Amino acid sequence: MLSRLRAHKVSFRHAIDGFVHNIKTQPNFRFHLLATICVVLLGIYFSISIFEWLILVFTINMVLMAEMVNTSIESIVDLITLERREDARIAKDVSAGMVLVSSFMAVMVGTLVFLPKIISIL
Repeated sequence: MLSRLRAHKVSFRHAIDGFVHNIKTQPNFRFHLLATICVVLLGIYFSISIFEWLILVFTINMVLMAEMVNTSIESIVDLITLERREDARIAKDVSAGMVLVSSFMAVMVGTLVFLPKIISIL
């Protein structure tokens, strides 16, 4: 039992290292964390419903995960390709496109949640 707990502790440490790596090396990830803070503060300010929180948390998770998967894919492609290749470029571009789509959808979700609240105070 103790060895399993140690193994989980090591795995958890590696996961934290990966998260910190993204924060340190990925400007877009830092931007999305800043956007997350802004959304959370807006949610608190407007006292959004539990359902709206659930939607926003799911959406934020989707964007941050997409950023991390993108970083992973780009790192793997760089590791296995020594020269410029069309298939490597496509893998990286599609991965970046995943982040773009998830970010665009997150903006749409944020607009649907917050725009009516902003309009009501104007």
